[in-house]
Amino acid sequence: MGQRDPRDPGGPFQQPPIFRKLDVKIPKIPKLKLPAGGRKPVTVLIAVVALLGLIFNLFLVYVAPNEFGIKEVKIGINRGIQKKVYETGLNFVLPFGLEVMHLFPRDLQLFEMTNFPTSATRLHRYEKAALIQTSDGFFVDVDLSIIYKIVDPYKVITTVGPGRMFEDNGIIPKAEPVMKQALGELSTEEFYISPLRFEKMVKARELLDRELQPMGIRVDQVLVRYFQYSEEIQKNIEAKKLQDQLVFKNQAERKAAEEAAKLNKVVGEGEANVRVKLQEGQAYKVKRTAERDLYVRKKHAEGDLLVKLADARKTSLKNRALRGAGSDRLVGLSMAEVYKGLDVIILSSDGAAGVNPLDLEKTLKLFEVRKGGK
Repeated sequence: MGQRDPRDPGGPFQQPPIFRKLDVKIPKIPKLKLPAGGRKPVTVLIAVVALLGLIFNLFLVYVAPNEFGIKEVKIGINRGIQKKVYETGLNFVLPFGLEVMHLFPRDLQLFEMTNFPTSATRLHRYEKAALIQTSDGFFVDVDLSIIYKIVDPYKVITTVGPGRMFEDNGIIPKAEPVMKQALGELSTEEFYISPLRFEKMVKARELLDRELQPMGIRVDQVLVRYFQYSEEIQKNIEAKKLQDQLVFKNQAERKAAEEAAKLNKVVGEGEANVRVKLQEGQAYKVKRTAERDLYVRKKHAEGDLLVKLADARKTSLKNRALRGAGSDRLVGLSMAEVYKGLDVIILSSDGAAGVNPLDLEKTLKLFEVRKGGK
């Protein structure tokens, strides 16, 4: 396109300075020419699309998968809030405010009470923390999370109203009084005891659920996320808790010392029993060894006695044999064995002491083997 010269308002259009300098020619866009009979179908198509869009916007309302729909009729004999709950999909409504489809969430909802807005979930409603007075008269700020769900949208719209009125007229007015009633039963120190605090959280959920059930709302959980006393009270509580922990520590150490003493006593008794048993075993061993030695000596003595008795018996039998018949022959044979190694022997053969080795009878009497002929 050209540009009119500002110095000549009535002059012809001229190219901008940059185009004149670069000598650029702007191409012209050719006009689209439709055949004479082709304009009518396009016009009809555009009209149909516009009509469908108008019908969709005026007569149809889409209920999402995570929503309930409740219709309100404003004309006719059946006007007012309808009891039918509309599910997911397109639903027909009369336009121009004759019928209105009110939508409610059907998934879990979160309501938070906190003094730290940056920690709250931005997708859900939150209010300031609940100010609870404890049973002993102190005040504590309690951060809470209330998880709830709409179970009957007809009750919700007929009791608290459409839109997000279930928060403004339902959850918010009931939440803090119920929390004060349930959690206010705890003392300052009991807030730090998890089982007691959990017990009161369960009670708060039951009380709040009882208050909201007539409105078509069910409370699933009430969670205490954080609680904080004033700075001075917090310091006193922490100091007391430290003292309590010191007392518990001393008690635990004393208990540990007592148990250690009991353990040492048991160990000492066990070691003494072991020593006694070892001594008993050693005594038993000595006794058995002595009995064994005594038995061995006894058996050896009995054996020696038997041997000696046998020797004595042998000697007795030998003596008896020597005193019996033929003993003189045996003596003679023995003497012959003695005399066998002698070449010459000279003996006196006369007189009373004379010896005649050839006189056997006299020799026997000489050696007192035979007396008086015996």
